[in-house]
Amino acid sequence: MRLLNKFLSTIAACALVLFAGHASARDWETIKKSGTIVIVTEGAYYPFNYFEGTTLTGFEKDLAEEVLKVMGVKPDWRVVPFDAQLASIRQGRFDMAIASHGFTEERAKSVDFANPHYCSGAQIVSYAGGPKTVAELKGKSVGVQIATTYYDAAKKVDGIGEIKTYKDETANFSALQSHKYDAWITDKFVAKATLAKNPDVKVSMGDMVFVERDAAITMKNNKELLEQWNAALATIIKDGKYAELSKKYFGQDISCK
Repeated sequence: MRLLNKFLSTIAACALVLFAGHASARDWETIKKSGTIVIVTEGAYYPFNYFEGTTLTGFEKDLAEEVLKVMGVKPDWRVVPFDAQLASIRQGRFDMAIASHGFTEERAKSVDFANPHYCSGAQIVSYAGGPKTVAELKGKSVGVQIATTYYDAAKKVDGIGEIKTYKDETANFSALQSHKYDAWITDKFVAKATLAKNPDVKVSMGDMVFVERDAAITMKNNKELLEQWNAALATIIKDGKYAELSKKYFGQDISCK
């Protein structure tokens, strides 16, 4: 059954990507007139955006749809690998993306960030006897998702051993289970949710490596679209919808207070 679900999820993801090349970034007036916004996510970042069978779901997917209701437009979802999203948005292939992009000054040179929709950071995860602190990563191998802030942070750890990169966190977690490296560095909420979903995997969480603010992104200088999104996000935070979704997926409020 797991293999079948994975197969169906792959088909669903491919279907969502199939027409990606036909999209292009538009200003808010054009989006509003069309009634639809072309929005990208990854679909492999549990519990933020992922597939259940052939259905795209997750905190960010649900959150975006609540924000877009307030904005008065419907989503046209596209699934694109995380490492290709920044370039896709920069090149204007889609209207926006919501896929846990942590704000960095370097990324902000290429795209514009909305107000953060959650705050988190990188967590160390390892088996018994493995590294649990940044200092203990010296000489150790780590697994990180490619093109992420976790990869950037790992490169900055003094004396760290081999850094192994994976296309997404599903592949990364599988590699951890196969003991292909000493420690996994990932988002703390991804780690908590993944370990709760896999209680037979006897690993534990160590220290935080850094903290960050995660936000949706748009092409540079699409100011009115960002303003509309930020205002709608503020509305669902104020009316309690955000807290409801946050509790559903994480059991707590993960907003940036």
